[in-house]
Amino acid sequence: MTERRLARRYDLALPVVVHVAVNKEAPHSGQTRDISTRGVYFTLQKELIPGTELDFTLTLPAEVTQGKEVFVRAHGRVVRVDREKELESAANVGVAAVIERYDIIRGQ
Repeated sequence: MTERRLARRYDLALPVVVHVAVNKEAPHSGQTRDISTRGVYFTLQKELIPGTELDFTLTLPAEVTQGKEVFVRAHGRVVRVDREKELESAANVGVAAVIERYDIIRGQ
């Protein structure tokens, strides 16, 4: 099978906080599996529907960002949802999302 991705993916397990853009429910915590400049795959204990708009924040740890936490705030859209046995927990759902825009915020 030919690789269709335009941006290189990096296997990174980072904490992610996800807000569903269309409602005011509490944020959901999860963890990334891989990320690129154009997309992200993460696991979450929340069922999402393809096409759902998301706002999410990734936290890059201080040990890899010269001593200060760095946050990546992004807006995107769900493109695929996986409920597979190979995920760490049966309660988790895998979510592939395209990143439409992002900002990098450096901690104090």
